[in-house]
Amino acid sequence: MVLSGGEYSAYLVGMNALKDLLNFWQSGQPSTVINRRAAYGAQSLTTVRDLLAKCPDEIPSPGTTELSFIGDADLRDNIRNDISAANRGLVDGLWKAATVLAGAAGEALLLWAIIERKSTSDIEKARIAVIPSAPKDPNSWVLDGYIKVAKALGLIEDETAKQADLAREFRNLIHPGRSARLAKKCDRGTALSALAAVELIVRDLS
Repeated sequence: MVLSGGEYSAYLVGMNALKDLLNFWQSGQPSTVINRRAAYGAQSLTTVRDLLAKCPDEIPSPGTTELSFIGDADLRDNIRNDISAANRGLVDGLWKAATVLAGAAGEALLLWAIIERKSTSDIEKARIAVIPSAPKDPNSWVLDGYIKVAKALGLIEDETAKQADLAREFRNLIHPGRSARLAKKCDRGTALSALAAVELIVRDLS
């Protein structure tokens, strides 16, 4: 809930009014009386709906890594939500979800860092050096390109690049054909590996 104190109080009042209205309907009161109460119930329902509309559909768990170095609040929250969901997937045994979401978060972080922290000319030099066949626009690259360019630009350490590359291989298992060809599947190990890569990327970018 991201409501102010007054808004939260109004939310509780509205919810209690709706509960009371249900009990009132079941009491067998005359229709004229019920109609008057129903009008108040409709007002309470509108209040509750408007207040809930202010709340995000999802929010990262309190223990999720902070990304205070990202100035864009929407982007920061989206990446934190992915990291939070990946951690929940790990706890719940949803290995593929944890692996893929952690990989997506790492990819988003590397793309942000490359574009935000380096000049266009530096990015182009690094691209030509490590992924010459890739398009010029960083938004069109894949995770492998982000890892190589980020390492070449000094944005991440060698160990981070190695861990991220390992996580990239696991993340690609989302494609059924690749998973079948390699006779591999996501498990607790792949989830832990992908989450470790994200944490190392955050450490380096911080």
